[in-house]
Amino acid sequence: MAKIRIGFSSDFVLENSEVGIGTTNPTAKLQVVDTLKGDFNITGVSTLRVYGGFAAQKQNVTKDSSIGFSTTGIGTVGITSFISVNEKETGFLSLVGEYNTISEDLIVDEGKIFEVSTTNITGITTLGTQEVYAPDDSVVSVGTLESVSIQSHFSVPDGGSNDRPDQPVEGMVRFNDDLNTLEFYNGIEWRQFTVSGASGRAIYAGGGNSGSPGGTDHIEYITLSTLGNSISFGNLRQLERLFRGGSSETRGVFAPGDKFPTNMEYITLASGGESIQFDGSMPNGRGITSALSSSTRGLVGGGWDSPLAENYITYFEIAQLGTATDFGDLSQVKYGMGGMASPTRGIFAGGYTGNPLTAALAAGMDYITIASKGNGVDFGDPTIGHAYPADGSDGVRGIFAGGVGNYPSGQTPNDVIDYVNIGSLGNAVNFGNLTRAKRHCSGASSKTRMVAFSGSTSVPSPDASLLTDIDYIQISAGGAAQDFGELSVPTFGSAGVSDSHGGLGGF
Repeated sequence: MAKIRIGFSSDFVLENSEVGIGTTNPTAKLQVVDTLKGDFNITGVSTLRVYGGFAAQKQNVTKDSSIGFSTTGIGTVGITSFISVNEKETGFLSLVGEYNTISEDLIVDEGKIFEVSTTNITGITTLGTQEVYAPDDSVVSVGTLESVSIQSHFSVPDGGSNDRPDQPVEGMVRFNDDLNTLEFYNGIEWRQFTVSGASGRAIYAGGGNSGSPGGTDHIEYITLSTLGNSISFGNLRQLERLFRGGSSETRGVFAPGDKFPTNMEYITLASGGESIQFDGSMPNGRGITSALSSSTRGLVGGGWDSPLAENYITYFEIAQLGTATDFGDLSQVKYGMGGMASPTRGIFAGGYTGNPLTAALAAGMDYITIASKGNGVDFGDPTIGHAYPADGSDGVRGIFAGGVGNYPSGQTPNDVIDYVNIGSLGNAVNFGNLTRAKRHCSGASSKTRMVAFSGSTSVPSPDASLLTDIDYIQISAGGAAQDFGELSVPTFGSAGVSDSHGGLGGF
């Protein structure tokens, strides 16, 4: 058994052309076969078969680095002023070809720079009234290491959506201040990272019938990836109908209906129970609104404030209780639209314009950028009128289904399903058909499937025309809707939200 244990810092002593272990006695030998390398300043582990040096388990970067410049003089030659600028000594630690590790972990101490690919100076110095500018092209990089461990924190570039690079590179990562999330460029478009705990739950709430003409308070839910009848979730605080909702992965918020035109309520999607007052109100009180949402922000468009329709767009932060705030205006006064969204863009489609008693179907579709305020901009036209449609999206395709009318006029419910590609402007394309023609239906979606809840088969909506239907479609494939299951109560003008819709973004 060896009497001397060899550690990372054991001394190797050369005497009489032989190597000893921890002693100057040349009879205590370490025989190294095939390869001998004489750099004993490297620490780590190795085998005794080939002694090619030790590979460190980790590499720590601790060297202080500085980049900058100094002004050494200012003077006048003839009538020409000059400033002499010298670069300060720039210290940096390059990793290229220098370090190998077993774990490929690189640990960088806070405040250290571990590679600078260029050393051009950056900054401004002022002497009297003279200013000196230097280009901003110093770059910090990690070479080809596959993983980096940073003490304290590591910050990626950040900024709003308008600050994205003009020529992004595939794989580029940044923090989007507007969306409050990390995003990456996939070679085609910017997409958002999300950590999803969503279960694929869709919520159906409220709606009217003759037993409760001002609205009902029931809330029911389904799991979008399965088939079956709805299950009781809880109750709204107030009876409501002709309203819509927006949601994050965790919270659903219901915008006002025609019964309580300033009221906003919310639920926690993963748990049942009664809705809670949102602790705020909708400015310019109005009912029969339309809604859409991203992961963080809900938008409410249009609505009816007796005796006329409105063109307001308001927004609220889903995670923060409070009053909604002005966002901009639709291109025309509308109510009863469908609303759908990607993580960055929202579209309001269809609806009525004018007085509900003499209403005409609204032409066109408006789009907005969710993270920035502004007015709606024309997106294109639907294939047919859609007033009071079901709606949803997978983040790429926006769907609106059913509703009233033959574009541009008419008062007959239809079964037409239209879709648009949210990221590009253009007219809607026919997707397929619902199981039957209906209006006043509501929608909810996941990244793969959309459902259309309830509705009415006639104008107006007597009880005999009210439905308990739940239809579903696969968003990425066109075709006819199929039966999903049944609701417990036939109603019209309900609201639908989900924890996994296309506005949530990312993967």
